[in-house]
Amino acid sequence: MSRENFRSRLGFILVSAGCAIGIGNVWKFPYVTGVNGGGVFVLFYIISLIIMGVPILTMELAVGRASRKSAVLGYKALEPKGSRWHVHGWLCVIGCCLLMMYYTTVSGWMLGYCVKFATGTFSGMTPADVDSVWTNMQANPGEMALWMIITVVAGFLVCSFGLQKGLERISKWMMICLLVLIVILAINSLTLEGAIEGVKFYLVPDFERAAEVGIGNVIVAAMNQSFFTLSLGIAAMEIFGSYMSDANRLPGEAVRICCLDTFVAFMSGMIIFPACFSFGIEADSGPNLIFLTLPRVFVSMTGGRLWGALFFLFLTFASFTTVLAVFENIMASCMDNFGWSRKKATIACGVFILLASFPCVLGFNVWSSFSVPLPNGATGNVMDIEDFLVSNLLLPIGSLIYLLFCVSKWGWGFDNYLAEANKGSGLGMSPKLRRYFQFILPLLILVILLVGLANWFWRILVCALVVLFVWFMARRSAKTAI
Repeated sequence: MSRENFRSRLGFILVSAGCAIGIGNVWKFPYVTGVNGGGVFVLFYIISLIIMGVPILTMELAVGRASRKSAVLGYKALEPKGSRWHVHGWLCVIGCCLLMMYYTTVSGWMLGYCVKFATGTFSGMTPADVDSVWTNMQANPGEMALWMIITVVAGFLVCSFGLQKGLERISKWMMICLLVLIVILAINSLTLEGAIEGVKFYLVPDFERAAEVGIGNVIVAAMNQSFFTLSLGIAAMEIFGSYMSDANRLPGEAVRICCLDTFVAFMSGMIIFPACFSFGIEADSGPNLIFLTLPRVFVSMTGGRLWGALFFLFLTFASFTTVLAVFENIMASCMDNFGWSRKKATIACGVFILLASFPCVLGFNVWSSFSVPLPNGATGNVMDIEDFLVSNLLLPIGSLIYLLFCVSKWGWGFDNYLAEANKGSGLGMSPKLRRYFQFILPLLILVILLVGLANWFWRILVCALVVLFVWFMARRSAKTAI
């Protein structure tokens, strides 16, 4: 069976950006920015994307394009004979599944709120009534399950039509609509009285305010966000490298994807912070910012029903493009590794993700009493556990493994990676970055990983596992060379 390809370069960029653009941009980025002092966080976030996000993204794309396969077989095609780098490919598949086990629930929340605003559920409500909509939805497993099921079924239905006729065609139109909506919503927010104060909070670096949080904490939060927003480390982007052409160099394509991703995150803040300051709402209200704080703004705003519906439609598009991209990755992995047809992969993966998403739904109601202490010092429910495993472990560890695979002599090797990255025309990667990639970038990723683990036992354990993995790869490669 021949490998599918994107119909156009625009299709590749929009679909890949659609994978990156999701709750990391429109839900997590605004509240993390607010909690971490505003403009200073944004500054370090952009720096992190340049020095960390773009390089790792090119590595995932390079592995995919050079191998023309999904994660497991991609590693097998490029790894030194006898080595075991492809084990990480299976962890990538697990990571994508784990991400969708709670991402579909959050995407369902956004769809549900879009429908509620469009049908007038929030019309005439007081702030207390607005809060009750959120608590009532989370307490109702039937409603939560309904929005999640719609998201899962719609996602796999689109992917069942194939790369060009399904994922590329739908994602392109959703991304175009998303970009139009976000500009309209940002313009509306900027016209509100007092909006300029929100813009200043958001864009003007205030190091005194950041110092209250801790400059170190702000920097690490920015670095972590740069990985989360691009979904790096679990092969969510690698699969699109396997579908792209050789016509363009990877650094240029990675920069374009990051620019689109950053534009959406930036414009999300331009919608949220001016509106919050205009209506006297705290901008650092954390994860509740989207589902509690902003609906209060919309019910107090002239034409709030329309603006609320459009805002949550924008959020739905943003989250659903990521759902489609990761579903495609999961299906492609099954088709590559097990020889399944797309139809069989659609049914099997769809049923699995549907069933696997229910624990997250039930964790807010039927299983609400269930909670466990996490290695980051917090106590979490089902969704918190799933998010911690993906955000704090699989993404940074996976990014570190991709990095070591591409730049070390025990893996694919820097020269092979560089040749693949610079194949085609456009912005290329300089060979002068070799030492930075080999020594400095791994340490930066390790910092992100360890800071996310408050407990020293977990920090030591993770360090030991990473060292053991690298030692094992080196030993296997050395034996092969002999």
